[in-house]
Amino acid sequence: MLRTPRGGAGHGAATADGGLMSIGTVLNVLRDEFPEVTISKIRFLEAEGLVEPQRTPSGYRKFSAGDVERLGHVLRMQRDHYLPLKVIREHLDAMERGEASPLPTVGRQREGEAVPEAPEAPTAARIGRAELLAAAGIDERDLDEWESYGLVVPLGDGVYDAEAATVAALVAELGRFGIEPRHLRVMKAAADREAGLVDQVVAPLKLHRNPQTRAHAQARTKELADLTVRLHSALVQTALGVRLP
Repeated sequence: MLRTPRGGAGHGAATADGGLMSIGTVLNVLRDEFPEVTISKIRFLEAEGLVEPQRTPSGYRKFSAGDVERLGHVLRMQRDHYLPLKVIREHLDAMERGEASPLPTVGRQREGEAVPEAPEAPTAARIGRAELLAAAGIDERDLDEWESYGLVVPLGDGVYDAEAATVAALVAELGRFGIEPRHLRVMKAAADREAGLVDQVVAPLKLHRNPQTRAHAQARTKELADLTVRLHSALVQTALGVRLP
């Protein structure tokens, strides 16, 4: 169970404005039960719609006791049942509406119980070469060049995943500003390094014998990918002195 904040400078105290807490205080409360939780994790759960703290006029987050309890439920269901955030959000929303919503049975193995097989990941949409050329508005020569730089990579059977069309469209759009594919090798190298870092973090989960733990690795990968992309975007904006909407 979550405990109320302890006194002392190290933990801080609930604010005087109606007992609301800063994100730092919330972090310390949650760490009693979830020592690995971080401020980035709390912000990520907010971005995913799992909690909606109040905001001060200056933009600071202020969490109620109910917000903290809800965060605890979210973290507990992730830890103990490996549930995806979408399922957790729907479950908690149903509970708040007063609806009976049994917790999905996917979870850790209990003594004497069989572990259900993890659902197969959905097959990514695939497109052919002609479709990719049409979607990006490029010709064969352009695509051959982009493939030579590793910007667009075909799958083993000669087709492309849907994300390749997004990459191709963005490369084509950058070309309008005089940025050539060879200039983008540094971005590709940076993306590979970032992906390698994420993979290093989740590798122990991917190799776990428990199929539910391996399924949890996919959710963790998505979460880390989101944080990595947001950090990369913030760093680029900071370096350029701009702010994107």
